[in-house]
Amino acid sequence: MNKCKTQFVEMDRWWVVVLFAVAMAWVESAAVLYLRTLIGRIDPYQPNPLPSFGGFAMAEVIREAATMVMLAGAGWLAGRGWRARFSYFVIAFGVWDIFYYVFLRLLTGWPKGLLDWDVLFLIPLPWWGPVVAPCLVAGLMILFGTLVTQFACASGTPWPRRTSAIVCVIGMALALYVFMADAIRVVHQGEAALRQMLPTRFNWPLFSVALLLMAMPILDVARQVVGSRKTSEAEA
Repeated sequence: MNKCKTQFVEMDRWWVVVLFAVAMAWVESAAVLYLRTLIGRIDPYQPNPLPSFGGFAMAEVIREAATMVMLAGAGWLAGRGWRARFSYFVIAFGVWDIFYYVFLRLLTGWPKGLLDWDVLFLIPLPWWGPVVAPCLVAGLMILFGTLVTQFACASGTPWPRRTSAIVCVIGMALALYVFMADAIRVVHQGEAALRQMLPTRFNWPLFSVALLLMAMPILDVARQVVGSRKTSEAEA
């Protein structure tokens, strides 16, 4: 009997999470359309990219945090056990992130290309990067979450070993540094400097290293799945 097989029963959960994330992406894109239209920043990469506009700043930060709570809630409801719940959360996050840009392009015509700069997040400091950068991270998240939730091995749910998990955390820290490097550089100058700051260079070499490190859990889980399949076939 094959001890490592696709759990087709889980596909229903996977699709529900994906559809939820796609719907959330439309809501996010629509909200950003309204906000950026009001402040004249459909393309955020222009002078004074984060202008002070009424009480929008705090509302926007809380909205971002609330979005994370909603995506985590979808993962919690879809999964059985903390590993599956976390994995469904990262699937939802990755799908939401990619389709956010898909829908924003449909609604506004922006981004015009994958190398267009965007303000990715505001917590704890503004994150800046080309559109393709968060999409690459999102792709890794979807792949990891899918491997964990859709395959079961003889030992149970495949999960990265401690070493690969630590390597991934290091990669995440490097990626966060790359996204926030310019904000970190000017944060001591105060809020006005953060609002007016425009990055001029993305550190692709360091970000590429970060991507490789973040991919380690995916390779680890994939090896477990393939290894369990080979063992099962040998025993059959």
